[in-house]
Amino acid sequence: MPSNLSVDGDRLWRTVDDSSAIGRGPNGGLRRLTLTDEDKEVRDLLARWAGESGFAVRVDQLGNMFVRREGQQPELPPVLVGSHLDTQAAGGRFDGILGVLAGLEILRTLEDSGIATRRAIEVVNWTNEEGARFYPPMLSSLVFADKESVRWAEDRTDKAGVRLGDELARIGYRGEAPVGHRRIDAYFELHIEQGPRLDAAGIAVGIVTGGFPTRGMRIDIVGETAHVGPTPMERRKNALVGASHVAVAVDEIGWRYSAGEGKTTAARLDLWPNLPGIISERASLFCDMRHPDPAMLERMVSDLGAALPHCASRSRCSVEIAERWGFGGLKFDADLIALLRGAAADLGHATLDLQSEAGHDAYNLASVCPTAMIFTPCKDGISHNEKEDMTRDQALPATNVLLRAVLSRAAK
Repeated sequence: MPSNLSVDGDRLWRTVDDSSAIGRGPNGGLRRLTLTDEDKEVRDLLARWAGESGFAVRVDQLGNMFVRREGQQPELPPVLVGSHLDTQAAGGRFDGILGVLAGLEILRTLEDSGIATRRAIEVVNWTNEEGARFYPPMLSSLVFADKESVRWAEDRTDKAGVRLGDELARIGYRGEAPVGHRRIDAYFELHIEQGPRLDAAGIAVGIVTGGFPTRGMRIDIVGETAHVGPTPMERRKNALVGASHVAVAVDEIGWRYSAGEGKTTAARLDLWPNLPGIISERASLFCDMRHPDPAMLERMVSDLGAALPHCASRSRCSVEIAERWGFGGLKFDADLIALLRGAAADLGHATLDLQSEAGHDAYNLASVCPTAMIFTPCKDGISHNEKEDMTRDQALPATNVLLRAVLSRAAK
């Protein structure tokens, strides 16, 4: 490996800036929900960049994009590197995006340097990582890991009742290739930390050792419509009130376990009919629970289950957990972690070991192949916010560490 091998930092930053022009939010961030017209536009841009560099683009049935730089032995399982280009409703310019564009820059750097690899390297843009439009998050990598079916994913709907499968077809990204069911040598994901530790410590490279165990759920509350005026209080069955009791219970559990880094979120509330003058009949509350200790997380979930009958009694509504999902609670591959640490040491970069408290497609890939993650700092740890920010110089150390690790693995 050439000792002076590094990515073109200016080119990487130009691609970030160009990406940031698509779906621009009112406060300098991005609103690029998955499978919207803005998502199609940035996908088209990635495909154009890939074609201009001579790389093949493969799209599977869930719209996952694979940009491939061929290896000397094409029959060998490839090395994958990537993340996602979709954003939150008021998201930043780097969350997920930097991971995809850093992967593209690695392919371009190898091409410019004339470096051949034994294995192919593929850069992945995963569909619907954020889960901001279609839940749960990391939906398509879940199917790639054979934990759910393509049909299940296609039938997920957004708030307006629009099917994911229909939106894939509408924007022209329902590909022909099967989802998963192929051999992968290794998967690497670069991501901004989405927390303040690297930035506060002045350390440029975070080595992600694993992920916080996380549980998500949809809690359905069913009451009865009635006029808000003449209906006596004792006859009211207000689903909004029931959901409010559940939301408070969720929040109280988070505070109860906060000393051990536990946290809970009542994240989204859908109501019907959700109009003035009428009591709401149905509510769906989406909740999130996280704790570094799996046993403590299960206690948090159990505490919520114990609280729900009280919420139902107070509101005179039925309350039930209608859907559950979870991720995290895993350790990444020791050999790949060592490879990343070695690459950082070769470049003279200090590293900090971290557990990720957010969700990433890497969690699902870890059940398919050896997987590792690397973090870059982000200013003050702000993320899922239009104020999310970082500098070019903060992005380069981790990107160059990733370059060396991916190149080393692709030569294996």
